[in-house]
Amino acid sequence: MEKKKTINFGAGPAKLPPSVLLQAQKELLDYNNIGISVLEMSHRSADFSKIINTTENLLRELLNIPENYKVLFLQGGGSGQFSAVPLNLIGLKEDRCADYVVTGAWSAKAAKEAEKYGQINVVHPKLDKYTSIPDNSGWSLNPSASYVYYCCNETVHGVEFNFIPDSKDVILVSDMSSNFLSRPVDVSKFGLIFAGAQKNIGCAGVTVVIVREDLLGKACKECPVVLDYQVQAGNNSLYNTPPCFSIYVMNLVLEWIKNNGGTEAMEKLSKQKSSLIYDVINNSGGFYSCPVNEDCRSRMNIPFRIGRKEGDEALEKLFLDGASKLGMISLKGHRYCTYCKMLHYNSLYIVGMGNIIKKKKLSQ
Repeated sequence: MEKKKTINFGAGPAKLPPSVLLQAQKELLDYNNIGISVLEMSHRSADFSKIINTTENLLRELLNIPENYKVLFLQGGGSGQFSAVPLNLIGLKEDRCADYVVTGAWSAKAAKEAEKYGQINVVHPKLDKYTSIPDNSGWSLNPSASYVYYCCNETVHGVEFNFIPDSKDVILVSDMSSNFLSRPVDVSKFGLIFAGAQKNIGCAGVTVVIVREDLLGKACKECPVVLDYQVQAGNNSLYNTPPCFSIYVMNLVLEWIKNNGGTEAMEKLSKQKSSLIYDVINNSGGFYSCPVNEDCRSRMNIPFRIGRKEGDEALEKLFLDGASKLGMISLKGHRYCTYCKMLHYNSLYIVGMGNIIKKKKLSQ
């Protein structure tokens, strides 16, 4: 019986490279011939120290991270960082305030959480819908803000920044969870970057934080110790037991990215994949439509409607059912919106995109 081929367009946890899965499978019961699995390995052993240190070194190499930045491997996902960022940084200035750019569901959640710890200013008028990015030159930035926060790619709504915002000499913080390592980034322009691993660089359980050293030691007194960046940096992310297996899987994915050309190659691939889909949408005569303005459409997450601009639910159900029968899963949009949606992170190959394009064209 032929094994069913499945193409996973899930938002995260997302598809992993087959070679990574095979390597993890091979080493699951006996890692590196030491007789035990990473799942049962002490986080303070020499073997795990090698894994976590190698993972950090790969990240530093792939992103050219400057020496004056710490790399942390934490738990709690992006939602944990919605709390950790203000708890560690909002006290940098005595006014205890921060500026937030709200362009989608995740930056909105981050701003709401931050309100618990200080005064939060949304730098632009509230958006009626998340389909655009307000012009950076018109943002109402507060020079007394401790930091400016934005989400680089909004997974739910398919809005992506194609520029680094001008924060007017205020520390810039970015949630890069869904486009991390999909293109080169000048880390030196940021005070802090964080990213959950489960989209582009591994499996669920670990969150990467890249933070400039001079920002450490500024945490609010109410900050839980496990979220205190200085404590975690001083303990090599081992203050509490880290998600060892998730860090191990990340290590394998980072090796895969490096061996496949690094961030430059990932950027080229992401542009190729997203262009294939946007071309079908743009040339469908209105049968398919994307609600996001063309100047900020995401390379990672493409929301679309079928039948008409507002969507035809019957046609969309037919599309999703037909795609499922062909082995294409997780094309239904996030629970916050009614769109169909395609998510294609680093490890989704062009062949998978070709299959969905055939399906979309047949649907017309």
